[in-house]
Amino acid sequence: MEIILLEKVTKLGDPGDLVNVRSGFARNFLIPSGKAVRANEENKAEYEQRKVSLNKAEEQRKAIALELAKKLESLEISIPVAVSEEGTLYGSIGTREISEAINLEGIKIEQVAVRLPEGTLKELGNYKLDIEVHPEVIQEISVALIAQE
Repeated sequence: MEIILLEKVTKLGDPGDLVNVRSGFARNFLIPSGKAVRANEENKAEYEQRKVSLNKAEEQRKAIALELAKKLESLEISIPVAVSEEGTLYGSIGTREISEAINLEGIKIEQVAVRLPEGTLKELGNYKLDIEVHPEVIQEISVALIAQE
């Protein structure tokens, strides 16, 4: 399916790019979330009229993301977790728990912004994780999993 991107999408393109994606990805994610529109003649003409304002909006989103990255830069999160007598975790820590811990610090981020390239965290210790606040702005944070008392 051919679509026009309305904002920058990681590994896909910039605002105004005409891209081909699978129809399910477009119908279920990109179009409902306002990141893209179908590429028909009417939408192409409308995009040309709105191009300047969309580029300004993208620049504003990036500026806000840079401010958020500055806040995240010095952030160190400690997450208390339940452990067995042997010191192993009951379950694991994923993107939901990490985003909730960051939100408790007063910094609002989405769950999908947390990157866990090696999967969920399953052991006590210190970890370095990336937070994608914008497709061009990725900030590393420190997360410590500590035993709950």
